[in-house]
Amino acid sequence: MVWKGKVICAVAGFLITRNVWGAVVGMAIGHLFDQSTASRRRAPPPPSVSEVFFRSTFEMMGYIAKSDGRVSEAEIEAARRVMQQLKLTPADTARAIDFFRAGKSGFFRAEASIERLRLACGQRHDLLRNFVELQLRAAVTAGISPPARVILTRLAEKLGISGVEFARMEAYMRAQRQSGQAGSSHVSGLYPSLAACYAELEVEADVSDQELTKAYRRQMSRHHPDKLVANGLPESMAEMAKEKTQRIQEAYEGIRAVRGMQ
Repeated sequence: MVWKGKVICAVAGFLITRNVWGAVVGMAIGHLFDQSTASRRRAPPPPSVSEVFFRSTFEMMGYIAKSDGRVSEAEIEAARRVMQQLKLTPADTARAIDFFRAGKSGFFRAEASIERLRLACGQRHDLLRNFVELQLRAAVTAGISPPARVILTRLAEKLGISGVEFARMEAYMRAQRQSGQAGSSHVSGLYPSLAACYAELEVEADVSDQELTKAYRRQMSRHHPDKLVANGLPESMAEMAKEKTQRIQEAYEGIRAVRGMQ
């Protein structure tokens, strides 16, 4: 039982008024103080950045999938593919599915979820960019409907990603996907074509060697798993970040080999 406030305020009330009624009033005030203190102590701690990120990722994925009125089999499969690429544990996969279902329900409040994520991540722009990339990955895989595009564009804007940057992310993601489906002759271990290598680094094929190296370093910094986990990326998603940096490395080395860069 919390009593410290009652005792202190009762003593203070008696000393000020020099009578019992002053002590009673002081005790009543102290009781209110003790109740407020106890309530604050019982309040659960705020969720961690990684928990907000994980929950928001799959809730928003479900919300975007339902934006045109129904969730198609392609959208469900795209979400499952993201979960597989993340190499989630069975327990985390079950949580991700529950969040996806919550996102596509009529009770989900997208604006509040985006704001909660933005506040949790603060100035961690690379983490927010990875969030948008995950949403784009699922949407591009399933096929982006007009309502989904509106949501994705607004999402990117609210998380501090410009329209130009968002358009570039989508364009290169599509180019990478198309290059992967084309089945062209391989440039490196992971890439079927030179176009896919440039898409991974998010640069045009006519970029200079110097700009290519800058793009490589920028992408490695954005997706470095240790940096992202330190900023709040869930540990369960770290494996995908590791694979991403491997792809970036392979893409850069593939282009260097073709260009004859030292």
